[in-house]
Amino acid sequence: MSFVQHARDFLPILLEGAVVTIQVTVLSFALSSVLGLGLALLRISPVRALRLSASVVIDIIRGLPIIVTLFYIYFVLPDFGIDLSAFQAGVIGLGIAYSAYHAENFRGGIEAVDIGQQEAAQAMGMRRPLMMRRVILPQALRIALPPYGNILVMMLKDSSLASTITVAEMTRAGQLIASSTFQNMTVYTLVALLYLFMSLPLVWTLRHMERLGKRGKP
Repeated sequence: MSFVQHARDFLPILLEGAVVTIQVTVLSFALSSVLGLGLALLRISPVRALRLSASVVIDIIRGLPIIVTLFYIYFVLPDFGIDLSAFQAGVIGLGIAYSAYHAENFRGGIEAVDIGQQEAAQAMGMRRPLMMRRVILPQALRIALPPYGNILVMMLKDSSLASTITVAEMTRAGQLIASSTFQNMTVYTLVALLYLFMSLPLVWTLRHMERLGKRGKP
């Protein structure tokens, strides 16, 4: 059978895996964004204990390989009575792993906001929570947008690590097909092409948004 004929047979299964890949990426990206923003706010807190605690958590998360985090959540937590499906463990594991990178990205964006903006908000009588919500965070998020988008692309690719805990995403589907048909070249070529099909439009969109952002600057 030719490459095209094999591709026709394998593609429907790989596309089902691609749907799971997108689900894992979107959910873990949302989770990591929420956790990362929380860690960033703690990291710049005026309370020293909160700053140190957040710093330690970020260092620990960044020091652990993602695959170890996934294994710990999926294989170790059941020993403590926390049973998660492979899909749930994959989403949570990737979400936690990338929260540290979001935290540093958000913190950098917040600290890059002109100090005069904060002083003006304080002069208007704004308290810190209101100032963060209305003045600092909107500007910080715009500053952090380019690396924020890059993290999304990285998470799309690293979602393949969820295959190690049997999440039925695209890489896992490819492994199962390849092991039963021995058509390694065809299978992994299709997997690579599908990843490119999903990631390249993201890269181009982010690049376009970055150019628009630069044009909008005074």
